Amino acid sequence: MLPVRLASLALASVLSLAAAPSSIGGPPWLSIELPANPLDPTTKGAFLVVRTYHHDRSVPFPVEGRAEGVVNGQRKSLPLSFDRTAAEGVIALRKSWPSGSPWVLVITGMPGKGSVTALVSIGADGEVRQVKVPSRSVENGRWIVPTEVTEAEVETALARLATTETLGAR
Repeated sequence: MLPVRLASLALASVLSLAAAPSSIGGPPWLSIELPANPLDPTTKGAFLVVRTYHHDRSVPFPVEGRAEGVVNGQRKSLPLSFDRTAAEGVIALRKSWPSGSPWVLVITGMPGKGSVTALVSIGADGEVRQVKVPSRSVENGRWIVPTEVTEAEVETALARLATTETLGAR
C-alpha cells in the first residue's frame, strides 16, 4: 500500500493534469453546438453551448469570450459570461449582446499560450452565419491544432460579416 503522502501526490498530479490539458501534450479544442438542448434545464434558453476537449475527451477548462460588433456606427466590445451545465466540459452561453447588428463572438478556451479560439459570426437577424476554429495541419496532416487568433482576424471576420449583411439587404 502506498504511503499516504505518496498517494496524495499521485492524486494531486492526476487532478492537475485533468485541469490543464495543454500541459500533458497536445492542445485543447472546443466545439460550438447549437441550438442548445431545450430539454436540459441547464442549457434551456442558451444561445449556444461550448464543449471543451483534450484530444477525444470532453474535459472542463477555463473559457472566456467577448462579442465584437458595430452598433449605430460605433465599435463595441462586450464581455460574455458562461454558465456551467450538467455535463462535464460543457458550458452554456446566453445572449447578452444587442439585437439588430452583426456580431462576432470570440470564444477562447485555455486563455493564454496554447489556447483555442472559436469565431462565431452572427447576422443582424440573430442567426449564426459561420463558426470557425482557426487551425492548421501538422505532421503531414496527422493532427489538426488550433492557431492563435489575432485581432486582425477578428476585425476581418466582422468586416466580412458586415459586408455580407449589407449586400444581402440590397
